[in-house]
Amino acid sequence: MTPALKKADYVVLAAPLTNGTRGMVDASVLAAMKPGARLINVGRGGLVDEEALIDHLAAGRLAGAALDVFGQEPLPAESPLWDMPGVMISPHTAGETTGEREALVEVFLDNLTRHIEGRPLRNVVDKRRGYVVDETRPV
Repeated sequence: MTPALKKADYVVLAAPLTNGTRGMVDASVLAAMKPGARLINVGRGGLVDEEALIDHLAAGRLAGAALDVFGQEPLPAESPLWDMPGVMISPHTAGETTGEREALVEVFLDNLTRHIEGRPLRNVVDKRRGYVVDETRPV
């Protein structure tokens, strides 16, 4: 466990979901966090053991969490996270920025031209590195 984890007021997750990152924040990591710290997850839902997070929040060990992603999306209505004090929930939109859609269209049109011309595409995900597209399927 990193010493920084024990000192941090906020722990921010922005990692992709791979075999190596699935469940990276489990009960042991949450227990190692500074009492009163907050967890922010804008990466992938599968990074966090949600049951362990709920337990740590309910016990008052953590002060709160800001969650943009979940193991199951949308977050089920019966999840205790909805009503827990100190928990902020957003609808998987943390990555959206002003001008994002225009930029996506620009990359798509450029890639379409590149594909037609037989040139390499931009922003290709190397699936051999283990990035997961569908979090509900096993890696």
